[in-house]
Amino acid sequence: MKFIDQLYELYKNQLTGDEEDVLLVVSGILSELNRDELLALMNDMTYEEIYQMIGSYMVEKLRVKLIENGAGVPSEPLPDGRIH
Repeated sequence: MKFIDQLYELYKNQLTGDEEDVLLVVSGILSELNRDELLALMNDMTYEEIYQMIGSYMVEKLRVKLIENGAGVPSEPLPDGRIH
């Protein structure tokens, strides 16, 4: 994605490779963009980039929902004392 390449060039000497740095940069930039600007960024993306972006979003949202609802984690130990 051209936008990511531009961001990297702009911040490459300031980033340490730490995930927090990346989150701060992305959060700061996204907070400055309105809906139309976000859609314009997406309009410049390839099908594969959009697919990957939406796929990552859906996986993360589903993962959070599973955690919030305790899915897959028994609420009480099994009769023999095992957790699973």
